[in-house]
Amino acid sequence: MKQILIIEDDINIAELEKEYLQLNGYKVEIIQDGTEGLKKALMGTYNLIIVDLMLPGKDGYEIVRDVREKYEIPIIIVSARSEDIDKIKGLGFGADDYLTKPFSPAELVARIKSHMLRYERLSGNKPQFNIISHKALEIRTDSHKVFVNGKEVILTTKEYELMIFLASNPNIVFTKDQLFDRIWGEDYYGDTATVAVHIQKLRKKIEKDPGNPEYIETLWGTGYRFNS
Repeated sequence: MKQILIIEDDINIAELEKEYLQLNGYKVEIIQDGTEGLKKALMGTYNLIIVDLMLPGKDGYEIVRDVREKYEIPIIIVSARSEDIDKIKGLGFGADDYLTKPFSPAELVARIKSHMLRYERLSGNKPQFNIISHKALEIRTDSHKVFVNGKEVILTTKEYELMIFLASNPNIVFTKDQLFDRIWGEDYYGDTATVAVHIQKLRKKIEKDPGNPEYIETLWGTGYRFNS
Protein backbone atom coordinates (compact mmCIF):
# COMPACT_ATOMS: atom_id res chain seq x y z
CA MET A 1 0.00 0.00 0.00
CA LYS A 2 1.37 3.40 -0.99
CA GLN A 3 2.04 5.81 1.86
CA ILE A 4 1.33 9.54 1.84
CA LEU A 5 2.52 12.09 4.39
CA ILE A 6 0.32 15.14 5.00
CA ILE A 7 2.05 18.07 6.72
CA GLU A 8 -0.82 20.41 7.58
CA ASP A 9 -1.60 22.32 10.80
CA ASP A 10 -5.32 22.70 10.03
CA ILE A 11 -6.59 19.36 11.30
CA ASN A 12 -9.96 19.72 9.57
CA ILE A 13 -8.33 20.06 6.16
CA ALA A 14 -5.83 17.31 6.95
CA GLU A 15 -8.56 14.89 8.03
CA LEU A 16 -10.58 15.68 4.89
CA GLU A 17 -7.56 14.91 2.72
CA LYS A 18 -6.86 11.75 4.69
CA GLU A 19 -10.44 10.51 4.36
CA TYR A 20 -10.48 10.86 0.57
CA LEU A 21 -7.03 9.32 0.19
CA GLN A 22 -7.88 6.34 2.36
CA LEU A 23 -11.02 5.76 0.29
CA ASN A 24 -8.70 5.52 -2.71
CA GLY A 25 -6.48 2.91 -1.07
CA TYR A 26 -3.64 5.00 0.35
CA LYS A 27 -2.10 4.77 3.80
CA VAL A 28 -1.96 8.29 5.24
CA GLU A 29 -0.14 9.94 8.14
CA ILE A 30 -0.79 13.49 9.37
CA ILE A 31 1.82 15.74 11.01
CA GLN A 32 0.78 19.23 12.15
CA ASP A 33 4.23 20.69 12.87
CA GLY A 34 6.72 21.66 10.17
CA THR A 35 9.84 20.60 12.05
CA GLU A 36 8.43 17.19 12.93
CA GLY A 37 6.97 16.86 9.44
CA LEU A 38 10.38 17.36 7.87
CA LYS A 39 11.90 14.70 10.13
CA LYS A 40 9.21 12.26 9.03
CA ALA A 41 9.57 13.18 5.36
CA LEU A 42 13.32 12.58 5.44
CA MET A 43 12.83 9.04 6.68
CA GLY A 44 12.26 7.99 3.08
CA THR A 45 9.25 5.79 3.75
CA TYR A 46 6.63 7.80 1.83
CA ASN A 47 5.56 7.67 -1.82
CA LEU A 48 4.25 11.25 -1.90
CA ILE A 49 4.14 14.29 0.38
CA ILE A 50 1.41 16.92 0.70
CA VAL A 51 2.59 20.06 2.49
CA ASP A 52 1.07 23.38 3.53
CA LEU A 53 3.21 26.52 3.38
CA MET A 54 2.23 28.21 6.64
CA LEU A 55 3.24 25.82 9.41
CA PRO A 56 4.57 26.05 12.96
CA GLY A 57 8.27 25.26 13.12
CA LYS A 58 9.67 24.99 9.61
CA ASP A 59 7.55 26.40 6.80
CA GLY A 60 6.52 24.53 3.69
CA TYR A 61 9.21 26.07 1.51
CA GLU A 62 11.95 24.75 3.80
CA ILE A 63 10.37 21.31 3.84
CA VAL A 64 10.11 21.13 0.05
CA ARG A 65 13.71 22.30 -0.38
CA ASP A 66 15.18 19.88 2.18
CA VAL A 67 13.20 16.86 0.98
CA ARG A 68 14.02 17.59 -2.65
CA GLU A 69 17.75 17.62 -1.87
CA LYS A 70 17.47 13.97 -0.82
CA TYR A 71 14.47 12.41 -2.59
CA GLU A 72 12.73 12.64 -5.98
CA ILE A 73 9.27 11.57 -4.77
CA PRO A 74 6.32 13.78 -5.80
CA ILE A 75 5.62 16.75 -3.53
CA ILE A 76 2.35 18.69 -3.72
CA ILE A 77 1.86 22.05 -2.01
CA VAL A 78 -1.67 22.76 -0.76
CA SER A 79 -1.92 26.34 0.46
CA ALA A 80 -4.27 29.27 0.96
CA ARG A 81 -1.67 31.49 -0.70
CA SER A 82 -2.85 32.08 -4.25
CA GLU A 83 -0.40 34.68 -5.54
CA ASP A 84 1.75 33.75 -8.53
CA ILE A 85 4.91 34.56 -6.59
CA ASP A 86 4.03 31.90 -4.00
CA LYS A 87 3.42 29.30 -6.71
CA ILE A 88 6.63 30.18 -8.53
CA LYS A 89 8.60 30.06 -5.28
CA GLY A 90 7.10 26.69 -4.30
CA LEU A 91 7.83 25.17 -7.70
CA GLY A 92 11.26 26.75 -7.63
CA PHE A 93 12.11 24.94 -4.41
CA GLY A 94 11.21 21.63 -6.07
CA ALA A 95 7.48 21.02 -5.61
CA ASP A 96 5.81 19.09 -8.44
CA ASP A 97 2.42 20.74 -8.10
CA TYR A 98 0.58 23.57 -6.30
CA LEU A 99 -3.08 23.45 -5.26
CA THR A 100 -4.85 26.49 -3.79
CA LYS A 101 -7.32 26.28 -0.89
CA PRO A 102 -10.24 25.85 -0.96
CA PHE A 103 -9.86 22.87 -3.25
CA SER A 104 -11.79 19.89 -4.47
CA PRO A 105 -10.71 16.68 -2.66
CA ALA A 106 -11.45 14.76 -5.85
CA GLU A 107 -9.07 17.04 -7.76
CA LEU A 108 -6.37 16.47 -5.14
CA VAL A 109 -6.76 12.70 -5.48
CA ALA A 110 -6.59 12.99 -9.28
CA ARG A 111 -3.40 15.01 -9.11
CA ILE A 112 -1.85 12.55 -6.67
CA LYS A 113 -2.64 9.60 -8.91
CA SER A 114 -1.22 11.44 -11.91
CA HIS A 115 2.06 12.32 -10.20
CA MET A 116 2.51 8.85 -8.77
CA LEU A 117 1.93 7.24 -12.15
CA ARG A 118 4.40 9.56 -13.84
CA TYR A 119 7.00 9.00 -11.14
CA GLU A 120 6.62 5.23 -11.37
CA ARG A 121 6.72 5.33 -15.16
CA LEU A 122 9.90 7.37 -15.12
CA SER A 123 11.54 5.24 -12.44
CA GLY A 124 10.57 1.98 -14.09
CA ASN A 125 11.38 2.72 -17.72
CA LYS A 126 14.20 0.73 -19.30
CA PRO A 127 16.52 3.09 -21.16
CA GLN A 128 17.02 2.62 -24.87
CA PHE A 129 20.53 4.01 -24.47
CA ASN A 130 22.74 4.65 -21.48
CA ILE A 131 24.35 8.04 -22.04
CA ILE A 132 23.34 11.25 -23.80
CA SER A 133 26.28 13.64 -24.13
CA HIS A 134 26.35 17.24 -25.29
CA LYS A 135 29.58 19.16 -24.72
CA ALA A 136 30.16 19.22 -20.94
CA LEU A 137 26.69 17.80 -20.22
CA GLU A 138 26.20 14.07 -19.66
CA ILE A 139 22.89 12.33 -18.94
CA ARG A 140 23.07 8.72 -17.74
CA THR A 141 19.63 7.34 -18.48
CA ASP A 142 20.19 4.04 -16.71
CA SER A 143 20.68 5.75 -13.35
CA HIS A 144 18.74 8.98 -14.09
CA LYS A 145 21.80 11.05 -13.21
CA VAL A 146 23.01 14.25 -14.85
CA PHE A 147 26.58 15.55 -14.80
CA VAL A 148 28.09 18.86 -15.85
CA ASN A 149 31.87 18.87 -16.23
CA GLY A 150 31.93 15.58 -14.38
CA LYS A 151 30.03 16.93 -11.36
CA GLU A 152 26.58 15.54 -10.62
CA VAL A 153 23.66 17.96 -10.51
CA ILE A 154 20.47 16.96 -8.71
CA LEU A 155 17.26 17.33 -10.70
CA THR A 156 13.66 16.87 -9.66
CA THR A 157 11.52 14.33 -11.50
CA LYS A 158 9.99 16.96 -13.78
CA GLU A 159 13.33 18.66 -14.38
CA TYR A 160 14.83 15.34 -15.42
CA GLU A 161 11.90 14.52 -17.74
CA LEU A 162 12.19 17.95 -19.36
CA MET A 163 15.98 17.68 -19.60
CA ILE A 164 16.03 14.26 -21.23
CA PHE A 165 13.23 15.14 -23.66
CA LEU A 166 14.98 18.29 -24.88
CA ALA A 167 18.41 16.63 -25.00
CA SER A 168 16.97 13.68 -26.93
CA ASN A 169 15.56 16.09 -29.53
CA PRO A 170 18.40 18.58 -30.10
CA ASN A 171 18.02 21.62 -32.35
CA ILE A 172 14.23 21.26 -32.50
CA VAL A 173 12.08 24.17 -31.31
CA PHE A 174 9.24 23.26 -28.92
CA THR A 175 6.54 25.66 -27.80
CA LYS A 176 5.51 25.92 -24.15
CA ASP A 177 2.27 24.14 -25.02
CA GLN A 178 4.13 21.25 -26.65
CA LEU A 179 6.47 20.84 -23.69
CA PHE A 180 3.60 21.13 -21.24
CA ASP A 181 1.60 18.42 -23.04
CA ARG A 182 4.64 16.16 -23.37
CA ILE A 183 5.96 16.42 -19.78
CA TRP A 184 2.89 17.22 -17.69
CA GLY A 185 0.10 15.83 -19.87
CA GLU A 186 -3.59 16.53 -20.20
CA ASP A 187 -4.36 15.23 -16.70
CA TYR A 188 -2.25 17.95 -15.05
CA TYR A 189 -4.32 20.83 -13.70
CA GLY A 190 -1.69 23.56 -13.88
CA ASP A 191 -0.77 25.82 -16.80
CA THR A 192 2.14 26.43 -19.16
CA ALA A 193 3.76 28.91 -16.75
CA THR A 194 5.29 25.91 -15.03
CA VAL A 195 7.35 25.22 -18.17
CA ALA A 196 9.19 28.55 -17.86
CA VAL A 197 9.73 27.95 -14.13
CA HIS A 198 11.31 24.56 -14.76
CA ILE A 199 13.44 25.89 -17.63
CA GLN A 200 14.81 28.58 -15.30
CA LYS A 201 15.57 25.98 -12.63
CA LEU A 202 17.31 23.74 -15.15
CA ARG A 203 19.46 26.59 -16.43
CA LYS A 204 20.62 27.42 -12.92
CA LYS A 205 21.76 23.84 -12.51
CA ILE A 206 23.35 23.05 -15.87
CA GLU A 207 24.38 26.36 -17.45
CA LYS A 208 27.66 28.13 -16.72
CA ASP A 209 25.85 31.43 -17.23
CA PRO A 210 22.05 30.99 -16.89
CA GLY A 211 21.53 34.49 -18.30
CA ASN A 212 23.29 33.45 -21.52
CA PRO A 213 22.39 29.77 -21.80
CA GLU A 214 24.57 27.45 -23.86
CA TYR A 215 22.20 24.47 -23.89
CA ILE A 216 18.57 25.53 -23.48
CA GLU A 217 17.91 28.51 -25.74
CA THR A 218 14.81 30.70 -25.68
CA LEU A 219 13.37 31.73 -29.03
CA TRP A 220 11.20 34.66 -28.03
CA GLY A 221 7.61 34.31 -29.11
CA THR A 222 8.21 30.72 -30.20
CA GLY A 223 9.56 28.41 -27.51
CA TYR A 224 12.71 26.59 -26.49
CA ARG A 225 15.48 24.68 -28.25
CA PHE A 226 18.26 22.45 -26.96
CA ASN A 227 21.51 23.28 -28.73
CA SER A 228 23.75 20.28 -29.39
